[in-house]
Amino acid sequence: MEQVRISKILSELGLCSRREADKYIEQGLVLLDGKVVDELGTKAYRSQKVELLKKARLNQSLKATVILNKPVSYISHLDDDKEFTPASSLITPDNYYNSKNEETTSKRNPIFNREGLAPAGRLDIDSSGMLVLTQDGRIAKKIIGEESADIEKEYLVRVEGAITDEDLKLLNHGITLDDYELKPAKVNWQNKDQLKFILIEGRNRQIRKMCELVSLKVNGLKRVRIGNVRLNDLPEGKWRFLSEEESF
Repeated sequence: MEQVRISKILSELGLCSRREADKYIEQGLVLLDGKVVDELGTKAYRSQKVELLKKARLNQSLKATVILNKPVSYISHLDDDKEFTPASSLITPDNYYNSKNEETTSKRNPIFNREGLAPAGRLDIDSSGMLVLTQDGRIAKKIIGEESADIEKEYLVRVEGAITDEDLKLLNHGITLDDYELKPAKVNWQNKDQLKFILIEGRNRQIRKMCELVSLKVNGLKRVRIGNVRLNDLPEGKWRFLSEEESF
């Protein structure tokens, strides 16, 4: 049995991300068999006891994850074109939404420290709908990390044009973009001008390019679900916290 980095063990245990683990090691907040780990890169056997001290566990519990209904014309990431407004600018107390009718509500204060809050994945400027922003490396890893291959993303797409049954089959499986064969998708008609796409990958403008290949024009694209978390009735431009009952 080989030794692995303690940061990797903590990540595998779901206690924090590797990056967060390194920070806790630097702060002396990680124990290996009851002793403080004081050196980055320290390795251990998976059979050994690796744990976070109470201060680190509390810090993890305070990390926020929010669901935003992003409008068209907002960009997902701060490092995009500075000409446009980042979606994170909408995470303000005035835009907070917590429906009294929702089964899953949050007791968090909408006035919180947004430092480290970053998008977990992208949603292009011409698209609207569900964007996840998080301070928690575990959530980011789940959505865009190695584990993300199991995470479905659901979109409602308004289109213009007509396609054959063979074209619809092609959208489900068989399209190659930029010499890459796309993974199987689930695509079906919702009504005469709207398709539902369920993908397990998210290549650059993938749905728009897929539609273009079967001569469909996309007039609107909205993401409504990531994994087990749905946008539901969250109004456009509003945000809410991921509740304790929800998980991706």
